[in-house]
Amino acid sequence: MPQNNASDGPPIEIKSVGIIGAGQMGSGIAHVCALAGFDVILQDLQEAQLAKAAEGIERNLARQIKKQLISEDEKASALARISSGTEMALFADCDLVIEAAIENEAVKREILQALCPLIKEETVICTNTSSISVTRLAAITDRPERFMGMHFMNPVPVMQLVELIRGIATGDATFNAIRELTVKLGKTPVAAEDFPAFIVNRILLPMINEAVYTLYEGVGSVEAIDTAMKLGANHPMGPLELADFIGLDTCLSVMHVLYEGLADSKYRPCPLLVKYVEAGWVGRKAGRGFYDYGGETPVPTR
Repeated sequence: MPQNNASDGPPIEIKSVGIIGAGQMGSGIAHVCALAGFDVILQDLQEAQLAKAAEGIERNLARQIKKQLISEDEKASALARISSGTEMALFADCDLVIEAAIENEAVKREILQALCPLIKEETVICTNTSSISVTRLAAITDRPERFMGMHFMNPVPVMQLVELIRGIATGDATFNAIRELTVKLGKTPVAAEDFPAFIVNRILLPMINEAVYTLYEGVGSVEAIDTAMKLGANHPMGPLELADFIGLDTCLSVMHVLYEGLADSKYRPCPLLVKYVEAGWVGRKAGRGFYDYGGETPVPTR
């Protein structure tokens, strides 16, 4: 995609970051931003979710201390930089706002439309979408030149990659500022074109979907499929175990985006994946997916 020089302006300085959504991704982004020295405001509609996020961030920082990756002082400083609340009006003075809500385009559109009137004209907006068109999301905002995709990998404090996705209108100053921010967070940025599911999920999710088809067609059991890929392809986690970790609802959402966006039957979501999501068996976060997490050790459900 050619670079958009028309909207070039002075370099963008980012000191404060707002994050919409205090789930696994949002809290992880807050963690790495605060640890890197940025002032962070974490917003979610649910107070309970904000409390859960705060506990998770503190626990993960403590884990980094145990691994001698950070000091007690760095942990204390990072926690002091994070504030939270339920209102998006808290983002009024933020230099950057990252939307990290559920992977649902209607929800993201509603959030972005509500956000724009509440923030400074020069504030940059990023979406952590893992599959939805950045150009389409940008078009409903009042600042498409200051909007782009910043797709973190899960778990954010551990994974090194961030996919950077320009919409068709994204300005060079915006892209350069977010690339610089990514490096300051200790992450490696990779530029991806604005096509369905970008790079990682374009490759990863069809593999997971194919693993579900392999289970659906009786080629192998959950345990056999995961063991085969761990030992036969040297994957650190089997594809069905990984699907549970990602969330089967998220996996299905990305497969729908691929199937509808590229109109190719090879991206058709496996009926078994659909059935699991319909049952509410969406993986670790629900206590059950391709494995049951109710006991000490996960047990395959098929």
